Amino acid sequence: MTKKTRKKSPKKTKKNGSISKVKLINIFLLVFLFAFIASALSYFIMQNEKKDTPKNIVEEKSVKQFQEKKLDEFFKLEENPKDAFEEYTQEFNKDHIDKPIKTIKEEIKKKQEEIVTIEEKPLIKEVIKEEKKDDKSQFLKKSLYKYDGVSKPKIVIMIDDVSSTRQKKAILDIGYKVNMAFLPPTKGHPNSAKLAQDLPFHMIHFPMQASSKFKGPEKNTLKITHSYEHIEQRVKDLRKWYPNAVFTNNHTGSVFTQNEEAMDKLFRALKKYNFIFVDSRTTAKSVAKKMAKKYNMPYIVRNTFIDNKKEYAYIQNQLKKAIKIAKKRGYAIAIGHPHHMTIKVLRESKHLLKGLEPIFVNELPYL
Repeated sequence: MTKKTRKKSPKKTKKNGSISKVKLINIFLLVFLFAFIASALSYFIMQNEKKDTPKNIVEEKSVKQFQEKKLDEFFKLEENPKDAFEEYTQEFNKDHIDKPIKTIKEEIKKKQEEIVTIEEKPLIKEVIKEEKKDDKSQFLKKSLYKYDGVSKPKIVIMIDDVSSTRQKKAILDIGYKVNMAFLPPTKGHPNSAKLAQDLPFHMIHFPMQASSKFKGPEKNTLKITHSYEHIEQRVKDLRKWYPNAVFTNNHTGSVFTQNEEAMDKLFRALKKYNFIFVDSRTTAKSVAKKMAKKYNMPYIVRNTFIDNKKEYAYIQNQLKKAIKIAKKRGYAIAIGHPHHMTIKVLRESKHLLKGLEPIFVNELPYL
């Protein structure tokens, strides 16, 4: 028994040693396989990330940052820093709230006194009757409007100088109603009128004579020396290009809008082709209010410009001013331009409009 045991013992030890080596090899192979798979996966992921990363951007923290950067690049290309979108006047810095016109009764009383003075008493009744017809006139509706303090205040935000697809898309992406005012087509922006046609609402940004300091006038800008026939033809062209538009506001125009003769010609043509004028108020001497009364048209005027400075805090503060006016009077009109910073502020300031209703111009409560 002892001899047999001694013979078998060495064989058993040898077998156990072989099993241990096989296990070690298998474990090593398994670890190597996992390491290889992990390396392959990492390489594949890195290659995909490299493929998806834009060549002109080395590092981006997020997709949003990338989109913002691309938008910045676009606006830098489209905006020429040497050229202002608008003529700059001191009036741009002022919030405007037009003073209420005289009431109907006061106007009637004044005319009665004038008639009595010249001893034409029989005409009093006729004058009163004629004035009463104006009770429902478009012009007087504004002076009679009183905010009830209960309904939501309205805010009209206009973006002037719209002329390209990218500008239009950026404004639509703001996320609430914004009025787009399109420049008439020229060689520089031949498709501006076509871009407006599929929108639920649009305006025309009508170029008018600025001061001599302004060096970038649009082609076919209206001048105070133009004849009625010339102005009428220009308005007729706008009607052809923008068949669905009703409202037009002035692009620049500090010289034109204070000239009574020129504005009279313009309002005659606007009324003929069913347009309503919105006063951008580039001059405190504007006679738009007087012409609106003469031609029995609504008087619409902006309250504030929001982007005289292309700074985030400035633009947002100007928007807050417009909101404050709206809450006090029931409505407000704010004008801006398609600058990247303006679009960014409007997009990121939706929370400030809580309790207000962004509207198109044709939804103003006094119209």
